[in-house]
Amino acid sequence: MRRDGITLPLAGMGLLEQRELVASLPDLGFTDVWSSEVDGYDAFTPLALASQWAPTLRLATAIAPVFTRGPALLAQTAATLATAAPGRFVLGIGSSSDVIVERWNGLPFTDPYGRTRDTLRVLRAALAGEKVDVETPTMRVQGFRLSVRPPEPVPIFVAALRAGMLRLAAREADGVILNWLSPDDMATVLAVLEGAGGAGEVVVRPFVLACDDPETARAAGRRMVAQYLNVPVYAAFHRWLGRGEQLEGMWAAWQAGDRKAALEAIPDQVVDDLVVWGPPERCREAIERYHAAGAHTTIPVVTPFGDPAAAVRSLGRA
Repeated sequence: MRRDGITLPLAGMGLLEQRELVASLPDLGFTDVWSSEVDGYDAFTPLALASQWAPTLRLATAIAPVFTRGPALLAQTAATLATAAPGRFVLGIGSSSDVIVERWNGLPFTDPYGRTRDTLRVLRAALAGEKVDVETPTMRVQGFRLSVRPPEPVPIFVAALRAGMLRLAAREADGVILNWLSPDDMATVLAVLEGAGGAGEVVVRPFVLACDDPETARAAGRRMVAQYLNVPVYAAFHRWLGRGEQLEGMWAAWQAGDRKAALEAIPDQVVDDLVVWGPPERCREAIERYHAAGAHTTIPVVTPFGDPAAAVRSLGRA
């Protein structure tokens, strides 16, 4: 089943100012709202609001980091939202990055694969009402049992970049969450997922700039590419995808502390591959390419450029 979502809350708008837009999303053809958690709003409060503003939308996190919350707290929060929106909540988890975990939260970013795997297993057991006693190299959970069991099972999706996490998503999760890849990159990722038995629902999170001036859009896109793809986990991902030669100039300049040269070293083709930009019809066509390449669900991130609410409305399919 195809699903069309949007990532909320929108940057450039106050959280409570988004109520009218969220309520209108089903009429615009959207089926889902997905939250993110980086350096602004947390991943769960916007979904709690959306559960009441638009009671037919599916709600999901993309993602809740597995390092910055313990597994018991993640299970409690998921159970709460799943109770507020029965049958409509999906818990998306992932390792996040060393920047968020170590630099911003002061926690060691050690064995992200193992931490994600162990958290997934604890969540699966806890949300099913089981008592959890687990000790692994990444965590220890002793005698935890949820006192509030969700009325319906909670699907758990895993955010994945390279092969190891993709295989984990395929083998143990209900779906996989992908971002910072092009429609053409989907074949590489899907081959790994299929080789591991398939991944259930495939969710892709494109970044959208509602701007039809190429120079302005590419300048903004370069800043976005530099912000993300200099983070080690994303750099490794793009080397794995085969984009290393195109990005070596950016990485070298960034490491040397020359931010201006790093931006200038990003080829137009990389921006055009990884950032959806242009007038509404071009943006909709670009998102369609992800569906054609194998995505079941797309959850565009509308970047702060112009009127974000108008940009979301322009992406609707209704």
